[in-house]
Amino acid sequence: MMQKIQKFGGAMFTPVLLFAFSGIMVGLTTVLTSEVIVGSIAEATTTWYKVWWTVKEGAWTIFRQIPLLFVVSLPIGLAKKQQARACMEALLLYLTFNYFIAAILANWGTAFGVDYSIEAGNGTGLALVASIKTLDTNMVGALVVAGIVVYLHNKYFDTKLPEWLGVFKGSCFVCAIGFFVMLALAVVFCCVWPIIQTGMKSLQGFFMASGALGVWVFTFCERILIPTGLHHFVYMPFAYESIAVDGGIKAAWALNLSEYAASSKSLATLFPAGRFALYGHSKIFAAPGISLAFYATAKKNKKKEVMGLMLPVALTAVLCGITEPIEFTFLFAAPFLWPIHAVLAATLATIEYFVVGISGEFSSGLINWLALDWIPMAKNHMGQILAQIAVGLIFTALWFFIFFFCIKKFDLKTPGREDDEEEAKLMSKKDYKAAKAAEEDTSNDPTGSIEVEGGDAAKAKKFLELVGGKDNVEDVTNCATRLRLTLKDDSLLADMSAFKKAGAHGLVHKGKAVQIIVGLSVPSVREEFENLLD
Repeated sequence: MMQKIQKFGGAMFTPVLLFAFSGIMVGLTTVLTSEVIVGSIAEATTTWYKVWWTVKEGAWTIFRQIPLLFVVSLPIGLAKKQQARACMEALLLYLTFNYFIAAILANWGTAFGVDYSIEAGNGTGLALVASIKTLDTNMVGALVVAGIVVYLHNKYFDTKLPEWLGVFKGSCFVCAIGFFVMLALAVVFCCVWPIIQTGMKSLQGFFMASGALGVWVFTFCERILIPTGLHHFVYMPFAYESIAVDGGIKAAWALNLSEYAASSKSLATLFPAGRFALYGHSKIFAAPGISLAFYATAKKNKKKEVMGLMLPVALTAVLCGITEPIEFTFLFAAPFLWPIHAVLAATLATIEYFVVGISGEFSSGLINWLALDWIPMAKNHMGQILAQIAVGLIFTALWFFIFFFCIKKFDLKTPGREDDEEEAKLMSKKDYKAAKAAEEDTSNDPTGSIEVEGGDAAKAKKFLELVGGKDNVEDVTNCATRLRLTLKDDSLLADMSAFKKAGAHGLVHKGKAVQIIVGLSVPSVREEFENLLD
């Protein structure tokens, strides 16, 4: 079971690693299109604005298409063979699933409590997926479909059919079975998902009437539901609809910004609706604490790798308020930490409003805070701003110490805490000589690996030889840095020194489960490795 969980977590890293660059580009272009920061050159009518707005739209691609990205990426990590075909099958069946939902709702939407005639958008319960108006199932729908497709692919892709049915083999057979599975799944989602959405909307009255408890539960729900996509039904109605204030929080704050800036009253008194936009505090103050905890708990030989992974995602969260990179980084590696994260976020938002008196449009990152909150409010509300920062930094420390303690106490496999490169064992004379030889060969290489001529193809070929040949390989996957194999007979596995000579950084061997530590080039090595298997 643990091996399967690790495979799933590793598969999730495939798209997560793409978030960092896009997040940085969103942050950079947001700065360059902000009049408050760069001046009148960033007015919406200028060529400067139009150019950088165009660049920003491209940078938002990955965040707007997260479900499609994950439905394709999951089979890359989990399909046992022909991953490219599995991705194609997953995308086709995900679209089929949504077309089924669209057709069901178009005909019987009222029976499921869905008004299919309204325009799709945030907070409506409907969304556009590849131009298909369907239920807003977000990540849940994508991951459920992807998981089902991986199962069908691994089970039925190699099914032998009579020669006269040969045209239906492989992907065609998988998609044929999946077609009927998607129809049943679409019916299930049409029955269940609107009820879940309605339940989320019914919470709005509770949030408004419950004071500090309402703010705490609101923020907790907004964070804890991120993996499901249902968090949209928590914050979107407050942000854009007239629930807490006419016109929604974002519009109301912007329209009255000059009035609030001129007043010396507490911001919480001036704009009480802003208490439902304080969930953004966790975006800025959590990321540094979580990142430092991962770095501090990482193994010594992994610290540099962890820093390279966490620094860009932390900056993305702090500057832009885009938390998916850092949250998905630990969500799948250590889901135990997710509710702790949500509790801290809810507690911080509640204290900021009811103790510090902070309110405003704090739903996004630091760039947004500067432009819409701190710079305009600095003259008459600097004391509150400084108190806000002080409380936030205290919580940064809490995130660090709590995550540090939990990771150590429960031995959570967060980034940098994967299995040791070597398992404890008594060494024979032969092992000793091999280790000494490897030490001499790698004395000038701080990683302990050797650069292999021929690149990734040569590495893959050598690795295959060292694990006993292609007939000994039962399964191949990878995580961010490791080639993960399941062998039929692990007695055929060579020792670590041989793998280091072949260009690996290390080897983890636990029964038939083997991990070859390759580095960030592991996707390319895996591709070459699988080509050899085929």
